[in-house]
Amino acid sequence: MAFINKVDNLNNLQNISKTNKKGDSLDFEKMLKNEIDSTNKLLEESEKAQADIATGQVEDLARASITIQKAEMKMKMMLEVRNKAINAYKELMKTQI
Repeated sequence: MAFINKVDNLNNLQNISKTNKKGDSLDFEKMLKNEIDSTNKLLEESEKAQADIATGQVEDLARASITIQKAEMKMKMMLEVRNKAINAYKELMKTQI
């Protein structure tokens, strides 16, 4: 039975490679821009929540705290993506032609 499951998994991989054509998926640039825009929006919401907390105008402290944490996590993720991209670029530059 385990062997059959492995074969099914291979078939799934083949189906993925067939459907993942250039026109079907977002290109990397658009995907990255969408994530940067999303991160920027969360950071703006976080700054507003922080200002509301500082001035005492916050209606729901828990929601404001969650907004700030979401922005922090998203920013950390974007920094990791940036670091991985820089490392990949450096590795490509090390390769000899």
